[in-house]
Amino acid sequence: MTTSTGDYTATLPRKRMGSGVLFRDAAHRILLVDPVYKDDWELPGGAVDGDESPYDAARREVEEELGLAMSPGRLLVVDWVPPRPGRTEGVMFVYDGGVLGTETTANFQLPADELHGWAWCTLAEAQRRLSPLLARRAAAALQAAADTVTYYLEEGRRIC
Repeated sequence: MTTSTGDYTATLPRKRMGSGVLFRDAAHRILLVDPVYKDDWELPGGAVDGDESPYDAARREVEEELGLAMSPGRLLVVDWVPPRPGRTEGVMFVYDGGVLGTETTANFQLPADELHGWAWCTLAEAQRRLSPLLARRAAAALQAAADTVTYYLEEGRRIC
């Protein structure tokens, strides 16, 4: 619907969006990256740019962070995050990156200005390295991958 002042949709609230990819190894560990700009580790991924789909953002971020050109698999989780001091509300997506072998990880190319490094982590190790919110999201994504479903989360907690 348009109004006399333009596009009605332009007046609607905007939400911050981010996309990540859950990679696993043969031992069922998950891949985490260590950003230079914060204390907590993260799943590979990042912000969705304007006019970019969450899927394309996941693909772009993995290539920028790991030097890995790939197409993520299915959507594992969608997580709505409420606003908090210094952050607007957001919607986060996590896609399935599948299982990576040593031949793939040996070719990772990390941007020194963005990442200190990466590591395979058990879920318990990941929960110590990730923020509580991201630890919940990663655990839900790991469960969704095992259950071959997509989960809807709010603040990393499964709603359905």
